Amino acid sequence: MLEEELVVPPVVYVPTAHGSARFGAEVELRQMDDGRVALLVYTALDRLYSCCGRAQPWVLYPTERLEDLARVTPYDVIFFDMEIPRAMRHRENDEGVGLSGGE
Repeated sequence: MLEEELVVPPVVYVPTAHGSARFGAEVELRQMDDGRVALLVYTALDRLYSCCGRAQPWVLYPTERLEDLARVTPYDVIFFDMEIPRAMRHRENDEGVGLSGGE
């Protein structure tokens, strides 16, 4: 059986921190156990909600500009459609909900 190839869309949903930075949304990076910094991106809004919960704020970002993002928000690796453990997700009572995703 062949592995299913990931089809990357022209835009991805990028998790952000609650609240806003001075010049826009602050991309949320994750520290991995091995010390690397990961950028999580989601290929569809329903996948972001399924993997991160509905309280996760997000921005829509052009896939072709992810390398540009690395220059201002350095990361070591990108993971697509990765599920976040429930204990590490944003909660509805966190400050603000759905920054750009609006709920």
